[in-house]
Amino acid sequence: MFSYAGRTQSPMAQPLPTRIGGFGGSAGLAAYIRAEQISHVIDATHPFAARISHNAIAACAQTGVPLLRFERPPWQADAGDRWHHVRAMQDAPDALPETPARVFLAIGRQQLDLFAAHAQHHYLVRLVDPPDAPLPLRAAQVVIARGPFTEAGDSALLRAHAITHVVAKNSGGSGARAKLLAARALGIEVIMIDRPALPAHEIRDDVEGVMGWLRDHAVSPASVIPRGV
Repeated sequence: MFSYAGRTQSPMAQPLPTRIGGFGGSAGLAAYIRAEQISHVIDATHPFAARISHNAIAACAQTGVPLLRFERPPWQADAGDRWHHVRAMQDAPDALPETPARVFLAIGRQQLDLFAAHAQHHYLVRLVDPPDAPLPLRAAQVVIARGPFTEAGDSALLRAHAITHVVAKNSGGSGARAKLLAARALGIEVIMIDRPALPAHEIRDDVEGVMGWLRDHAVSPASVIPRGV
């Protein structure tokens, strides 16, 4: 069973039975695990979807079901990168300059309001789905696109909008790394938001490792908690 959080209008189809929507906290997830006789849980959520990861840990503790977190490694700065790390999303707006800048917000739609008080900047926002309400930003332009992206495409996007700063979550993986490669090539500063801390747990960072964990635990079928946005 594969589960999506339901935050995108048209999530990618999966070759598995799929459900969409929340569970109702850790208690609701535990009830679902029991009702569906789930034998394993793989937390493959987005690295910034901390709430569902905490709920998965609590629900599996309640039900005695083994849990594995599938977590792609975070990005690491390399030669030529101009990264400024911040500990949380709430810290990112203050990391931007006081003088007007042209900022590419590659953070999704949920926390755009944090940047509203910094109205001197022009924002470029890339979203998977068109917004269903006006953005909480005085000067902003929206680009609707779904990854994976390419360095050439993101370089062209940053140049076309004269971007001076990129704000990004350290999600890891290859599908969204193109903006960082483009920023490096163009000498653009990146405000990099570090991942939220999660309780220590067993982790694998590739599919082969996940399948090996399932074989080692020797009970099937497995259930997958939503990947998120």
